[in-house]
Amino acid sequence: MKRLATAHNCLLSLFSLGLIASTSILEAADWNQWRGPMRDGIVSTEAWPQQLEGKLNLAWEKPLSPSYSGPVIHNGHVFTTETIDKKFERVTAYDLATGEEAWSVQWEGSMSVPFFAAKNGDWIRSTPVCAEGKLLVLGMRDHLVCLNPDDGTELWKVDFSKEHGTPLPSFGAVCSPLVDDGAVYIQNGGAVCKLSLEDGSQIWKTLENASGMMSSGAFSSPVIAELAGVKQMVVSTRMELCGVDLETGNVLWKEPIESFRGMNILTPLVMGNKVFTSAHSGRAQLFQIDKDDAGTWSVKELWNQKTQAYMSSPIVVDGQIYMHLKNKRFTSLNPETGEANWTTSPVGDYWSMASNGKGILALSDKGDLRLIAPNATKYELKDEAKVADDSWAHLAVQDDLIIVRDLNALKVYTWK
Repeated sequence: MKRLATAHNCLLSLFSLGLIASTSILEAADWNQWRGPMRDGIVSTEAWPQQLEGKLNLAWEKPLSPSYSGPVIHNGHVFTTETIDKKFERVTAYDLATGEEAWSVQWEGSMSVPFFAAKNGDWIRSTPVCAEGKLLVLGMRDHLVCLNPDDGTELWKVDFSKEHGTPLPSFGAVCSPLVDDGAVYIQNGGAVCKLSLEDGSQIWKTLENASGMMSSGAFSSPVIAELAGVKQMVVSTRMELCGVDLETGNVLWKEPIESFRGMNILTPLVMGNKVFTSAHSGRAQLFQIDKDDAGTWSVKELWNQKTQAYMSSPIVVDGQIYMHLKNKRFTSLNPETGEANWTTSPVGDYWSMASNGKGILALSDKGDLRLIAPNATKYELKDEAKVADDSWAHLAVQDDLIIVRDLNALKVYTWK
């Protein structure tokens, strides 16, 4: 995965600059974590159909209890979570081709969210990661469980609140864990942590939060990228955008991000040595990250504008940013100027997106799947289809399959 990540970063940078064709973005890989193989929504460049009508067929479906976790795929299996009877959290593995259950395990761990957030449910939210022979699942109460993906055997478990003394996340744990080079990186209720993938022991803890509802419990999930020649974790806390040294946990650079009640939710979007983000009731911003010869880091805002995101993390296709907004619209931004190429009328409360560099698949919270052609001059909707009733979980794309976690079901569609 480490080698693949490095290659992908180089290829994506060249692709964004127009120096290579889009067919070279990424070799096929399992959709094994939040937002796909590289956590950026970019998938295999294998050709996609130009329509959904007549091409999309339900292969199998399994009724389940509620979850907002995105499905993840590894070695021919799809893993999904659910919250059972407001008491248990469960992980189940299914054969991706047939839908046959391979194994299922559960533990106590659910919780209730504050009344004003109840409309978004109180079931499990974090998307698991399956990498380097381990399946990592973060439950609502900040319980990180490591399983054997082949049979569901529990290998280790960390209760952050009990074992690390961090506050319980007010809205439940949201961050989707990240695995890289024998370690797990995660934002929990009180800090950003690096753990040993082998046994869950803590290696370092940084960016510790103060107590209180508005400061405990991060909403964003981190990425690993190379900025100014240094591989690092890029992470959004409730209040800041930060770069963190992977070995020591030292904060290399940080920048305050304006948002409503710390609703800094997006996964940071890295574009070469630049990082883009946007926040609820804040602004869309692009930052240049540099390091001088003396080793001093600097953050320079290249532009900001009034566009506000909400929960949907953006993607980059053909050098343009595509993002769903707090006002329920969809927009394309020019990263060179910050200006909007175009903005649609309202399309839904939430979108998750995937792209192969030539098309964009967008799944709305209402279960509407849209096929969009990347276009810097206009919104070009190619086709749409109803695939779910209620889907705030991130869609997954694997070879000729589209995997959808409806609130109360897992659905696998064949495409092509």
